[in-house]
Amino acid sequence: MAPILAEYFPILVFIGIAGGIAVAMLGTSLVAARQNPYPEKLSPYECGFEPFDDARRRFDVRFYLVAILFIIFDLEVAFLFPWAVSLSDIGLFGFLSMLGFLGVLTVGFIYEWCKGALDWE
Repeated sequence: MAPILAEYFPILVFIGIAGGIAVAMLGTSLVAARQNPYPEKLSPYECGFEPFDDARRRFDVRFYLVAILFIIFDLEVAFLFPWAVSLSDIGLFGFLSMLGFLGVLTVGFIYEWCKGALDWE
């Protein structure tokens, strides 16, 4: 085996083992589990109500807007946790920096609220 190929051999072994485990898990599931599908279980789930149209139709932009707003404010919380843990180490500058960050997000939230992005009607 060429020296360059010998370096990739552990990766190939890892891919082979991972593929073998995946096939074994799927096979065990098909053999051991009770396969009893019924129409409700096989029907596509669409936001808690029965699907009534083609899945490839256009969605209202409000779905995307709510998703983007959720991601923005979820990231805000993700930034708050490490800040709160290290607050004693970063001092007054870190505190004021986070206040500025929260201020910018608050202004954005107020703007979205005034524009009616949070109204569902």
